[in-house]
Amino acid sequence: MQIGPLLLGFTCLALAPLATAQYADHVDADKVYQSLQDDHGFSAEQLAWARAALADAKKLPQLIQQEQTAPERTETWTRYARRIDTPRIRDGAALLRSHARALADVEHEYGVPPSVVAAVLGIETRYGNITGNVRVLDALATQGLDHPTRTPFFRSELVAFLVLADEKGWDPREAKGSYAGAMGAAQFMPSNYRRLAVDFDRDGDTDLWQMPDAIGSIGRYFVDYRPALAWRRGEPLLVRATASRPLPDDLPVNQRQPDLTFAELADLGITPSVALPDDFPVGILSLPLDDGSDEIWIALHNFYAVMTYNPRVFYAMAVAQLAAEITEEAYPAP
Repeated sequence: MQIGPLLLGFTCLALAPLATAQYADHVDADKVYQSLQDDHGFSAEQLAWARAALADAKKLPQLIQQEQTAPERTETWTRYARRIDTPRIRDGAALLRSHARALADVEHEYGVPPSVVAAVLGIETRYGNITGNVRVLDALATQGLDHPTRTPFFRSELVAFLVLADEKGWDPREAKGSYAGAMGAAQFMPSNYRRLAVDFDRDGDTDLWQMPDAIGSIGRYFVDYRPALAWRRGEPLLVRATASRPLPDDLPVNQRQPDLTFAELADLGITPSVALPDDFPVGILSLPLDDGSDEIWIALHNFYAVMTYNPRVFYAMAVAQLAAEITEEAYPAP
């Protein structure tokens, strides 16, 4: 990652004009400073550095609008599925070849197949080509101090970003990412960057803008982010299904974890394309299409492991289907 060190120490940021310090003096900024001090042991000098960083942060209300209208919240599956396009499939297959060693090492260490890792990179950043052009400082200050409903989450990420920048010697004004503050080819939020990113190429720097580290970090994420939904080596993600009658209105669908067993599907008129043990945990996915119908799938444990990366069904479905297409492109049937 091309982020210069703090060559001038805290003095560099201290020169930020106080007239623009709308976030340094925000009503909730003290919560940021308190967390930095109490939870991360920031000294008075480090707190002054953090305050100067927030003095330079810009309020960008359009980022809140982007977060609230993210495509996985507002589009039908028909429209969202357009992301599984020919260029992504082709470039995903190329990634399997160009980074075969790192992907093989990830599968060996974490059990996550290369095509799934590649699909995450494809959906997130088109394989590292679009990692975001918003200053992370601006994104997290805006979302963490002015978001109408999610300030606690984003404020904690703002704190994590300042800690990360301090640990790595970054100028916090230089790192760029998404409207939500996600960074690198893998689009990790700062807390996950600190907790789960790995130096997979062993060059002494954990850099998620470098593909080997992004690949390794995705593998570790699926295993360590939420142990109860950790990736299970060798298991599939999905099973196609058909429904012989409309699903009951009160039936939970598109949940974030399995809430049924395979045996219960028959009573609901759902026929999976593959049989599983009766006590196998499953969930029902109902994906709205542009024609008003719904596409029915049975989600298995590893599908919900993908949802820990982004808790939206459309996102996880796009990853699952792109992974299948990448595999077919890279290893076509004879």
